[in-house]
Parts: sequence; C-alpha cells; structure tokens
Amino acid sequence: MRVTSKVDYKNLSKFKKLSINNLVKAADALKSDLVQSQTMPFDTGELQNRNTFIDSSKKEEGVVYIVSDTPYARRVYFHPEFKYKQDKNAKAGGLWFNPYISGTKKTFLSKAFSTFMRKDLEKCS
Repeated sequence: MRVTSKVDYKNLSKFKKLSINNLVKAADALKSDLVQSQTMPFDTGELQNRNTFIDSSKKEEGVVYIVSDTPYARRVYFHPEFKYKQDKNAKAGGLWFNPYISGTKKTFLSKAFSTFMRKDLEKCS
C-alpha cells in the first residue's frame, strides 16, 4: 500500500499568519484580564494603563511580550511585601503575573489562543 501526501503551501501560509495574529490577540486578552483583575499596583494608573503594553516585535518567531516599561515596575513586581494602596485596585500587590504562570489562570493564554484560532478557522471553512 502506498500513501502520497501533498502539502498545500498556500493554506499553510494562511494558517501561519492566523497563528501569529492570534498569538498577539491572546496576549492582549491576557493583558485585559490582568487589568480587570485589579492586581497591579495603581496610584496614577501609569503602570497599568500607559506603560504596560504588548511587544509583538518577535511575533514572526512565535514570541510576544507583555512589557511594563517604568523604572519602578521591576521593584514593585518582585516585592510583594510592600504595602500597596488598594483603594483603586482592590487586589493590588506584587507578582501579578503569578496566577497566569503557575496559578489559577495558568491555562488562560492557551485557551484564549485556541478560541481565537477556532473562530478564525471556522470563518475559513
């Protein structure tokens, strides 16, 4: 018995493009969920709203970053022992990405990516 397969490079290219776009969308969904969870320190809102963004410069390689670009972001992230104001963000504290890394939301990113891919693939068929 012989089996022959043919690769449809046109569709493979479309799939890759969808994957890249949905990776960025999934990262943006995670950032939105992070803001809605009210776990980032919030005084003026600069860290959470203006200085945290999606860096998609390496999206073609399958890598995106959520970057907090302030001089104090590293300090407040890695020191959960600080006393954070909780009048604007009720759960404000350090290590706000931990639920997405190893906690209750560790499947958030993969589920968001899968959902976006599924919707796009349904549109294609």
